[in-house]
Amino acid sequence: MKLNSIGLPSSEAEVLATELNILLANFQIYYQNLRGLHWNIRGKRFFDLHLKFEELYNDSQIKIDLIAERVLTLDAVPLHTFEDYIKNNQLEIGKNIHNDEKAIEIIVSSLSKLLVIERGILKKSSEIDDEGTNSMMSDFIAEQEKTIWMLKAWQND
Repeated sequence: MKLNSIGLPSSEAEVLATELNILLANFQIYYQNLRGLHWNIRGKRFFDLHLKFEELYNDSQIKIDLIAERVLTLDAVPLHTFEDYIKNNQLEIGKNIHNDEKAIEIIVSSLSKLLVIERGILKKSSEIDDEGTNSMMSDFIAEQEKTIWMLKAWQND
């Protein structure tokens, strides 16, 4: 069995890198959705949501970098074009959303779909003892589950 530069089976690491690239593409769409929500939100909850959306897009920007660097660590090339992001996107595109409830709805929906992708990656990375990817996915999952819980609590005010 051929191993890559960090001692993981090359063929399985390549499959994992492909899955991470799908996650990367979806995170890029999520990030852009958050930017649009940040810019376009209106209403009585503007100040709170404007800041929250900024917090979320700053966090997603960090995660995007971590995902891309993990792809590189696995000896692959991270996706980096809008064409690739759109082609691999599984999230709803949030265009011209001004309403607070619709904004929160699209964030919860996006995070739920990202969790599905991340859990699939976690399963595959566990199978090849890829602790670096395991750790990153576990951290992402825990944070996003908490964010969903908080946003769902907001929806039920």
